Amino acid sequence: MQGLTTVILAAGEGKRMHSRQPKVLHELCGRSLITYPLRLARTLADRIVLVVGPNAEAVCAIAGDGIAVVEQRDRLGTGHAVLQAREHCEPATGSILVLPGDVPLLSVETLERLVGHHTSTGAAATILTAIVERPHGYGRVLRQGGRVKRIVEDRDATDDEKRVAEINTSVYCFDGRRLWPALEQVKPDNDQGEYYLTDVIAVLAKAGGRVEAISVDDAEEALGVNDRKQLATLAAIQRRRILDRHMLAGVTILDPATTYIDDTVTIGPDTVIHPNVVIDVASEIGDECVVGAGCQIRATKIGDRVRLKPYCVLTESTIDDDAVMGPFCHLRPRSHVGASAEIGNFIELKKAKVGRRSKAHHVGYLGDVTIGDGANIGAGTIFVNYDGAAKHHTTVGDGAFVGSNTSIVAPLVIGEGAYIAAGSVITKDVPADALAVERAPMTVKENWAARRRARRAAEKKKEG
Repeated sequence: MQGLTTVILAAGEGKRMHSRQPKVLHELCGRSLITYPLRLARTLADRIVLVVGPNAEAVCAIAGDGIAVVEQRDRLGTGHAVLQAREHCEPATGSILVLPGDVPLLSVETLERLVGHHTSTGAAATILTAIVERPHGYGRVLRQGGRVKRIVEDRDATDDEKRVAEINTSVYCFDGRRLWPALEQVKPDNDQGEYYLTDVIAVLAKAGGRVEAISVDDAEEALGVNDRKQLATLAAIQRRRILDRHMLAGVTILDPATTYIDDTVTIGPDTVIHPNVVIDVASEIGDECVVGAGCQIRATKIGDRVRLKPYCVLTESTIDDDAVMGPFCHLRPRSHVGASAEIGNFIELKKAKVGRRSKAHHVGYLGDVTIGDGANIGAGTIFVNYDGAAKHHTTVGDGAFVGSNTSIVAPLVIGEGAYIAAGSVITKDVPADALAVERAPMTVKENWAARRRARRAAEKKKEG
């Protein structure tokens, strides 16, 4: 919106969070609370000013470039916080939108409606309000003859004022030319001894300025976060929105009540998500995939038509088209499974690259290894990558066959088309198309078991 400046208030200590980190850094469905107003501001405003508290380097890092950051060293209230942004807002001939840093469910459509109404009416200030059944804890919007006259904080309200159901959402749009003179008139005449931004409304109204108010269509948009209980409440609402968005885009979610998908996740159409699945940290899932029950997917990119059988755990990895995974497989960071490959039950990968159409079906550890196309890794195979001091890498060529219960002691290379006999401990390179066998000679002692049984029987008879 042309000429719009957005001021985001993110200096609150968040004492009720009982946390060492600022409240706005706590996550809601995969995003820090502060990223929600920042995303809205980037969509709407020409200029953004972020007001932070002391020691807020992590908040500033999330804000990134192109945003003016000011510090509110002394936390003296919301009015005082907005004053800190003044030098970055002036000269401001347009509107100033003020957003709290802890109200993450606001929609861009609601804010566009707020700013549009403010501009069209020529108001000195426009408040975003909500009508709620339980207004306890929120500032009340007080009207006279239908016109907004002032906002009173819950702690300062009389019993009659506390019965008012219209609450302040802490979202405002101000005429930039009128805001600063009004702020200078605000006094800390309240039991907190703070400069309330809400008092600007009374100052403007008393001076004859037009104060408008519009209500949100959905009161959930106005919910804020003050403690971890409220954070959990808002997360449940946001998860529902996220799941609805995916389902409307063609994703089948069999049990939304037990499915947890972050706001940062993308999923292609015709993918089916089974119950008790967690998908987070900007994971990407392609078209026509199946995600089995109990899977946990974190920061992982999955191609099209991939089948995840139940209880796969995937972290910071890549799975190409048509691969089949699990059940109960574990991909640790920097693993890559090629197209049409098959990783079976109780297989763990760590920094492993598995080629196209290669298979590892049963119980094994593939660590620090590059496996070519069309290879077969037998059950119980262990890539021994750690010598107690350093990790070492193994390369397995295309079409190689590794027999069951084999230990491959890195570093070494197994050539293309080579065979490793079952039960071997491989400590040297294996040439292409060779057979490697490492076994102690088998010894057979005829009738040994029968003689042992007879000896034991004689001993027992003697003892008896």
